[in-house]
Amino acid sequence: MLNKYYLGIDIGSLTTKVVLVDDTGAVAARAADRSGYSGRRVAERLVEEILKEKGLDKKDISATVATGYGRVTFPADREISEITCQARGIAHLFPAARTVIDIGGQDSKVIKLLPGGKVADFAMNDKCAAGTGRFLEVMAGALEVRVEDLDDLAAQSGESCPISSICTVFAESEVISHIAAGRQKADIVAGVCASVAARVASLASRTGLEPEVVFTGGVARNKGVVNALAEHLRCRLLVPEEPEVTAALGAALLAGNIKV
Repeated sequence: MLNKYYLGIDIGSLTTKVVLVDDTGAVAARAADRSGYSGRRVAERLVEEILKEKGLDKKDISATVATGYGRVTFPADREISEITCQARGIAHLFPAARTVIDIGGQDSKVIKLLPGGKVADFAMNDKCAAGTGRFLEVMAGALEVRVEDLDDLAAQSGESCPISSICTVFAESEVISHIAAGRQKADIVAGVCASVAARVASLASRTGLEPEVVFTGGVARNKGVVNALAEHLRCRLLVPEEPEVTAALGAALLAGNIKV
């Protein structure tokens, strides 16, 4: 009997992710790229690439679910909110998880889970870029470093520089002021990571935290933010091996109605 395959498409504001699973829930292929001007076109290209990689055709896909910022643009069988997809993906990877902290390109969210990946409650910051991947990109630009180098720099800090502004524009001005004052780049980066952590910890206070706590989204690859957030929350954070694709994974599992 041939396997059935299901696609999850997560079109985020900064990155588009695609995950292909079989009918057992095993990941058969995954791909990601910058969303650019048209996340839909990027998603279509990524789908073509992974189908070619697996020797499959579109007719081999039994169902597709789209999620994320640009989900309404993609011709999927269903559109499901990122909250629901994120919860489902995390429950698949961490069945004991009860809290998800997700920091994406333009928003951050805290999701409380029930057993089986059902959403009990959530809080979301989608009105301001503070505490998001975009915030880190802006600060990295001001410091003239790559975003992927921020965690190594934070690890070299001896004394974190305070970044008190919750607005990205004002926080950038603070960073520039620290640069002008001759502060060490590593100390400024540590302050940036602490600022993100403080913003997200405030969000988490609205829902409460219950272990196990899982940290997802591309920002979860930044060890500086992971460490700062764990310190703020005073708890251990679990980070998936590929934290940016968990919502796409959840979308694919929901497409196949694959249970935890």
